[in-house]
Amino acid sequence: MTQTTSTTVADPWTDPETSNKMAIKALILLLITFILGTLCLQGFNLVFSQVGEDVGAPAQASLITAFPSLVLGIVCFIYGSLGDFVSLKRLVVAGLVTLLVGSVFGFVANFFFTANIWTVIIARVLQTAGEQVAGSVFLVIATKYLKPSLKVVFFGLYTAAYQLSASIGVFAAGILSSIAWQYLFLIPVVTIFFLPTLLKNLPGRQGGNEHVDWIGFTIFGLASAFLTLFFSYMAWWMLAVAVALFAIFAVYIHKAANPFITPEFFKNTRWLAAISLILVFYFTNYCISPLFNAIGTSVYGMTTAQVSTYIVWAFVCAAVVGTSSGWIIGKIGRQPALITAACLMIAGFVAAALAVNAGFLALTLTACLFYCGVGLLYSPVVSTVIDTLPQEESGRGVGMNDLVMNVTASIGITVIGGLMGSQSLAGSSITGATGAAAGYANLLLIGGGVMLLGLIVFLLFRKKIYSQN
Repeated sequence: MTQTTSTTVADPWTDPETSNKMAIKALILLLITFILGTLCLQGFNLVFSQVGEDVGAPAQASLITAFPSLVLGIVCFIYGSLGDFVSLKRLVVAGLVTLLVGSVFGFVANFFFTANIWTVIIARVLQTAGEQVAGSVFLVIATKYLKPSLKVVFFGLYTAAYQLSASIGVFAAGILSSIAWQYLFLIPVVTIFFLPTLLKNLPGRQGGNEHVDWIGFTIFGLASAFLTLFFSYMAWWMLAVAVALFAIFAVYIHKAANPFITPEFFKNTRWLAAISLILVFYFTNYCISPLFNAIGTSVYGMTTAQVSTYIVWAFVCAAVVGTSSGWIIGKIGRQPALITAACLMIAGFVAAALAVNAGFLALTLTACLFYCGVGLLYSPVVSTVIDTLPQEESGRGVGMNDLVMNVTASIGITVIGGLMGSQSLAGSSITGATGAAAGYANLLLIGGGVMLLGLIVFLLFRKKIYSQN
């Protein structure tokens, strides 16, 4: 009886060495799951215009990326927040099952039946909601259970994995676009087989409170959804609804007994200053692939498959830099690394704007420059934001990071995608480009301007952000 009791009570996660080893085993499989899920996201991001044409809804094509991106942000926050007090095993089971359902539904509904934009969006939303469990749990595990010396390394690997999956996704989408884009849905199905091993190497309950504030999540999610829809349809009533819902949310978190996030969270001025960096820097996160695909097809007469063979190298560069980001930060520090990343992204956008008519190889080199900055950016900016919060709020901090990152990217792709489709900026550009090329050059300059704004925000707020480090 005594032996049984001691075996039952023993928790390997209370021992730092054991928990570190188990965390690493879980992190590897979570990383693979995250790679396969993100592969789909980036693949559809490249071909959403083609999918929109195929399903007879070209004007709403950007919603194929925007809606899943919005849902990604919301579930990131839910998963990250729940990671502070709910079993990570339960989160992983729910996530991988949802990913499987979305994958199968997306393929069957759009391959064996008439493809429809809303069946595509619903399937992508389910896939996105499911796959992000891996990314969020990865970050929670890395934040809570890894040795301090390994945290920056695994943040770098996370960045590299994201960029590696993006490169594979772009390449796969390019190939499958000439066969049947519906096959993209099936790529993450294999992840369901990781479940038994993950359950052995994940911690159970994280705390005593299993209350889930679904009312708060719903209000905030609907507010974010209407804000994104406003930028797609430019219907002012949608903006009014979004503002009203955000106001209701503000009142709710002041009145509710157990809101998922408290008003005090937003009174942390260091965190507010730090999160503003993500708000600006990630606005263009999903824009480069569709922009370059549009330039390749309309300016150079290339196919999506041909474009993907060029753009894939930009994501490879990001993966290499992301893998090395921990070492780079160790050598030069977080602040210089963040400034360097911002400068690379600015240079990439501006150089691309100047090189629109210089040949697609030259454009690819500018994309490589930009994505080197993207690969370097994630680790210093995320660790900077997380360090402004106490450890007991780290899960919610991770969740809010991902929420802001994806909501701002969702709005960004909606705005840029709408401008791409309307060709409202075509005609002339200060770069000297004319016609359709001028429109793309102007969009790239806007992207560079947004990155410059991010750098200015960082330089203005960095003393405040790092005031207690």
